[in-house]
Amino acid sequence: MKPTDGYIERDTAGIRLLKKSKKGLLRMVFSRSGLITLLLVIQVAVLFGLFFYARGILPYYYVAEAAFTVVMVLYLFNSSHDPSAKLSWLALIMVLPVFGALLFLYTHSNLGHRMLKERFAQVSRESQDKLKQDERVYENFKKNAPQAAGLSRYLKRGGCHPVFDKTNVKYFPLGEDKFAELLVQLKKAEKFIFLEYFIVDEGLMWGKVLEVLAEKAAKGVEVRMMYDGTCEFARLPHDYAKRLEELNIKCKSFAPLTPFVSTHYNYRDHRKILVVDGKVAFTGGVNLADEYINVVERFGHWKDTAVMLEGEAAKSFTLMFLQMWNVSEKESEDYEKYLNIPPHRIPDAPGYVIPYGDCPLDNERVGEWVYMDLLNRARDYIYIMTPYLILDGEMETAIKFAAERGVDVRIIMPGIPDKKMPYALAKTHYSSLLESGVKIYEYSPGFVHAKVFVADDREAVVGTINLDYRSLYHHFECAAYMYEASCIPDIKADFLQTEEKCRTVTHETVKNEKFIVKATGVVLKAIAPLM
Repeated sequence: MKPTDGYIERDTAGIRLLKKSKKGLLRMVFSRSGLITLLLVIQVAVLFGLFFYARGILPYYYVAEAAFTVVMVLYLFNSSHDPSAKLSWLALIMVLPVFGALLFLYTHSNLGHRMLKERFAQVSRESQDKLKQDERVYENFKKNAPQAAGLSRYLKRGGCHPVFDKTNVKYFPLGEDKFAELLVQLKKAEKFIFLEYFIVDEGLMWGKVLEVLAEKAAKGVEVRMMYDGTCEFARLPHDYAKRLEELNIKCKSFAPLTPFVSTHYNYRDHRKILVVDGKVAFTGGVNLADEYINVVERFGHWKDTAVMLEGEAAKSFTLMFLQMWNVSEKESEDYEKYLNIPPHRIPDAPGYVIPYGDCPLDNERVGEWVYMDLLNRARDYIYIMTPYLILDGEMETAIKFAAERGVDVRIIMPGIPDKKMPYALAKTHYSSLLESGVKIYEYSPGFVHAKVFVADDREAVVGTINLDYRSLYHHFECAAYMYEASCIPDIKADFLQTEEKCRTVTHETVKNEKFIVKATGVVLKAIAPLM
């Protein structure tokens, strides 16, 4: 392929789009961090000005502050916010009234996101019946999995998430494994390829993928690529979508960051979806960057997981992609072109699969409630891998209650964190969980980025949903729920093999944790829902 406009070239890593633009100081200043700094300056300026220049009205200020605090307390107690979030906002507003109030108004006004919310609701309404539930499959699922029938009804009620059978699910215990299979499946594409990822970065992994995408697009295969807007902030130049269009790849950034308007960490597209011809789909924790396949090392060995669905269930990920793609379009397209394809069933594939998504713009905490349903129904064991452990009261109670019922609850966490503050915050939950009988392990070789639940040799979830407030409350997410799929023994075996490489967390190790880590966790816990 010849260079185009001086920024496309080939090398041993495939295709690279060169000349990354510099982010510059202004983009940092106008981020959410910049706004928080500004609000803190306003708080200090108000107090400084009153104390030095308007002492006469200080008593009136204190009275107004007290009255305002009372009003906010009453408002928050009667709001629909999560109890942990209520406590965090109350603490912040009581300590820093001006800062806390302005930040609360900013984050809850959905400034810049109201149109997104309205458009997503419209797209959801228009597409909620695009995938019909096969009643035969649904009745068989209820008969064969009566304990999980309620979960299927909930997912069916909350969105277009049918139950599928005759779908083979392959589990990948490492990002390298997914990458190898990904290239194989991409090369088989004949009609369309859809990609939706949180992180994309130039390097070996993305270069090889992009090379195949460009070759397929040149042969008439429809290729669409969507990545989260934070990529333009941290990883890619702002015109990257246009550069991909030079390769005949339709591309867009989801919710690009806008100075002062974006609530930065809210409403991010954290999903990882790749669909080939509506017959094969991938999801899991693995993004399109070299650390996910251990080509580069950032936090020791990167432990991640993914699944590939081959069969009818892949259509659910096709629909999820089209829904997200059309949120930023003025008019929705004809989904039937991509959904009404010849049935692709794997006759000997056992079990059932329910792909599902979670949207932060409605009142459904689908990701959290699926996890809690598994915890509440587990009888023998439930094993969990997660990079973050920032729990609300409900989730922590569900995990503890499962252990106290006699369920073998095990959690694998990173041994080397990618972010020190969330890691310190996670450790504040350790003592309480250990007291209830939960077993906690930390992956000694490096960082665990996997999002895996597996229970009782029959149920599992693999997807993008972390055990933290961002995933459970603020991000677009997706996952695949599996019942008696052939890969479930592989998921359990991978957990146990990973556990062998972990150090065990005990009351003694918690007690001997560094003081700075303990202190950081204690302070951050007061504002955990806001992180």
